[in-house]
Amino acid sequence: MIQRFHGRDLFNGKGGSTLKVAVVGSTGYGSADLIRILESHPYATIGALITSSRAEEPLGRVFPHLSHLGYSLEEMNIERLSQEVEAVFFAAPPGVSSRWVPELVKQGLLCIDLAGDFRLDSDAYRDWYGREPAEEEWLEKAVYGLSEWVPHRIAEADLIANPGCYPTAGLLLLLPLLKAKAVDEGPLFIDAKSGVSGAGRGLKLTSLFCEVNENLFPYKVGLHQHTPEIERYASQEAGRRIRVSFTPQIVPMNRGILVTIYAAAAKGWNNQQLYDLLADTYRDAPFIRVRPTGDWPRTKQVQGSNFCDISLRRDDRTGAVVGMVTIDNLMKGAAGQAVQNLNLRMGWPETAGLKMGPQYP
Repeated sequence: MIQRFHGRDLFNGKGGSTLKVAVVGSTGYGSADLIRILESHPYATIGALITSSRAEEPLGRVFPHLSHLGYSLEEMNIERLSQEVEAVFFAAPPGVSSRWVPELVKQGLLCIDLAGDFRLDSDAYRDWYGREPAEEEWLEKAVYGLSEWVPHRIAEADLIANPGCYPTAGLLLLLPLLKAKAVDEGPLFIDAKSGVSGAGRGLKLTSLFCEVNENLFPYKVGLHQHTPEIERYASQEAGRRIRVSFTPQIVPMNRGILVTIYAAAAKGWNNQQLYDLLADTYRDAPFIRVRPTGDWPRTKQVQGSNFCDISLRRDDRTGAVVGMVTIDNLMKGAAGQAVQNLNLRMGWPETAGLKMGPQYP
């Protein structure tokens, strides 16, 4: 099994002084950021880039901006992979990781799944994803990797279910409020706007330039597969059943998510108390930036980084709490949090490989 080490202590594995990792599903937008992060990571190195669609092609043909790296893509070979790497990121479509992860974990590899195969119970996965779930043994084994909330569990995990982009943003705001009972019982309303990269790299009508440019439109209203994920982990923290009304929307930008949450404020909570709650919760969280009341986050302020910016305000006129969260959907919502979880699992500095600032303008 993988040994944990700290800081710059040597890792006595297949990569010598660094941990060798593989990326499965190496042709998507999230994979491009994974490769970008891992290439400059101080303790990890890329050992294999796996794809079922572009095997034997050079990486530079799939991602010309990464042509200087010199990697080639290859097909999945479990036996070879288990001999050559110690950890595997799955950035493939739903259904791929549930097929391969059990065997890799049995071989002693750490697996971090960026798809949704291990986030839900079997019934919810079947209902919302429309496919057969992973075996119950592996659903129970998986640790939900919301980095700031369960670092100690992540540190002991062999299978980490990386949260979805919308749940990451939504839960980072909701969980402190629910835990402190700062919002009343009742439905929570979540409005989420995402850049087009959240729809993936595959060709589809709603991702075409003429469909997206100068346009704003909702999709999967009340039907998005991230709905049960938000509800499941919000309910666990609240100790009661939580229901959300979730409306995702596409906006004409490449990357970024702005989530707005509406909830009824609990009696006795004012703006200073709400701010202090978030500030205290995330005081030691290097990637969470709690903004002053009334200073609302913007997607450009986290672009290309692993930061999450949060702000909220109680509307005394209506009694509602309005909270807003921004993340980069490909970073904190996918690749960045996956590497953050690798760092936590291995006992490395949480910020290793993730110190890049936001890209601005």
